[in-house]
Amino acid sequence: MKTSFELVAEFRETQGKGASRRLRHAGKVPAILYGGHAAARTLTLSHQKLLIMLDNERFYSTILNLKVGDESQAAILKDVQRHPFKNAIVHVDFQRVDENEKIRISIPLHFTGAAVAPGVKSQGGLVSHMRTEAEISCLPKDLPEFIEVDISGLSLNESIHLSQLKVPQGVVLVELAKEDAAVVAIHSPRAEEPEPTAAAAAVPGAAEGAAAAAPAAAGAAGAAADAAKTPAAAAGKKEEAKKEPAKKDAKK
Repeated sequence: MKTSFELVAEFRETQGKGASRRLRHAGKVPAILYGGHAAARTLTLSHQKLLIMLDNERFYSTILNLKVGDESQAAILKDVQRHPFKNAIVHVDFQRVDENEKIRISIPLHFTGAAVAPGVKSQGGLVSHMRTEAEISCLPKDLPEFIEVDISGLSLNESIHLSQLKVPQGVVLVELAKEDAAVVAIHSPRAEEPEPTAAAAAVPGAAEGAAAAAPAAAGAAGAAADAAKTPAAAAGKKEEAKKEPAKKDAKK
């Protein structure tokens, strides 16, 4: 059976959150190996070496060789648990591989021909990927590294579905049993909306607010003017009151 990566691991006897935490502080990653008509075994791996391998796309979709002491076991990666915000692996799951039993694994889709597709080159469309990988079922010997998807013949508003993918003999697309989902399509770009003015963009509803505030401002200005006139009018009346006695005295 052909394997692409070799991982050196150790059997782990201690379990629990405390033991796993101590392993991570020591630069190790807790893992589990199950399946293949054998009991599950807990393992530990080097965190740094595992990080390097996880950067390779093929690591997720090929058969791995787990080496524990003098023992070697073919396996596939089933799950990777990562830390929410640190570049750290929390836990890894592996499944044993038997060359006579089919395996289920997700493999990447490689898209080609986008630059020459009529929908892109001459019709101004955009490529939209609905799937970047597909789950398959096959014997280990038939496992492909990826599935190539040629979109060079797609025109605008056309798509390629799972049933149109060319898979090697002995390989079955698992999801196709449920639905013939779209994998990739070429669609028209969205029409651009007119850009708002700087003032409107800065303060949503600014124009409406200004319009509503204008009458109020005018009313306030009028009230202020009236208030200003009132003291002046009162002062004028006082002056007139002072002048009246003087006039009467003059007549006398």
